[in-house]
Amino acid sequence: MDLRGKKLLVLGGTRLSGEIIKQARQQGVCVLVTDYLEDSPGKKIADKSFMVSTTDVGAVVKLLKEEQIDGMITGFIDSMLPYYQEICEKAGIPCYGTKKQFELATNKIQFKELCQAFDIPTVKGYRLPYPFDLHSLTQLSYPVLTKPADNSGGRGIYICKDADELLINLEKSLLFSPRKKVLVEEYMDCKEATAFYIIQDGVVCLSSMADRHVKKVQEDTIPLPVAYTFPSKHLKRYQETLDPIVVKMFESIGMRNGVVFIQMFVGDDKFTFYEMGYRLTGSLEYKIISALNGIDPLQMMIHFALTGSMHDKPIKPLLNPNYKEWGCNLTFLSKPGTIGKIIGINRIKALKAVIDVVPAYDEGDTIPLSARGTLKQVILRVFASAENREKLVDIMDEINRSFQVFSEDGENMLLDGFDTKEFLNIS
Repeated sequence: MDLRGKKLLVLGGTRLSGEIIKQARQQGVCVLVTDYLEDSPGKKIADKSFMVSTTDVGAVVKLLKEEQIDGMITGFIDSMLPYYQEICEKAGIPCYGTKKQFELATNKIQFKELCQAFDIPTVKGYRLPYPFDLHSLTQLSYPVLTKPADNSGGRGIYICKDADELLINLEKSLLFSPRKKVLVEEYMDCKEATAFYIIQDGVVCLSSMADRHVKKVQEDTIPLPVAYTFPSKHLKRYQETLDPIVVKMFESIGMRNGVVFIQMFVGDDKFTFYEMGYRLTGSLEYKIISALNGIDPLQMMIHFALTGSMHDKPIKPLLNPNYKEWGCNLTFLSKPGTIGKIIGINRIKALKAVIDVVPAYDEGDTIPLSARGTLKQVILRVFASAENREKLVDIMDEINRSFQVFSEDGENMLLDGFDTKEFLNIS
């Protein structure tokens, strides 16, 4: 369907939302952005913008009607999904999920319960009495992890080596939970993978699976991602074991359309689920899926927002997660501080194998101390592909050599990145 001339409202003009705005405009869509910030990055590249808060449901519904907007989208943040769903319902425009489905996807406790109903392994958790007391906390096997049940992006997650640390970190995690619910789980120190799904008219399709490479770059925070590599070395085993069960699980809650990702630990010859997202990922893997599979999840989400349909034709015959080529999302992390100089982005963009380069900060921007241990420490993502693993390693090494970031004082701000030897040693 030709989308030219249709109007799309983007909820929130974050820098990341700029990826949605640019793609929609390339399709001839008139893009409008609203939030309560005068200088949000998305407003600078949109066709029109408004000072209406994304959480003011009534005001956004009024805006949709006054501007005769065809559809609405929110991209990468769990906390926006309930407002998105309520606004769509009241305005009578397409919404890819229901209130109940979004609650399940954004609440880690409900997600675990759903997995357990289908005998899908999840991380061992502990039920603790509240208010917390030191005696009950000493009964646990350490280390453990505390995390809010309803937040994302690494916010409010802490590793605890003993009961004293747990008592402190439980209260800290509570601050990041809108519903004041915290999970205490076994700390898993093993490999990770992420599975990506596209759902069209109730048909659930595995679109990709990546190995998620994390690194403990700061002593007192959780490991953060430094790369995603495609396809996952665990893909075949996942397809033979859990994929059919996951499809049934999504069907059981009536999922009809949209995109989903599931993060999991991989070890002891089994997959252990720990998180789900019913939305596009902030790590933008749709760029790899589009390049290697020819099906663009972001394009489909824009199409759904404006038409109520994910695609003009069935996509299941077009999807194949067993890619012939190899792909990567190389992720660079920075220390907090003010950025003085960024070097190498244009050189990286010029590399033939590079699909896209997405900076999260510019020179002069400040990465706050509060970003430590969260995905706000990501300063750059580079997406690339190659015909085999060895050539992909060569391009990743070239990207690593090219990129540098220095503070105002000339100090290196980059944390340790992805070691491609790890990738080459994967059997």
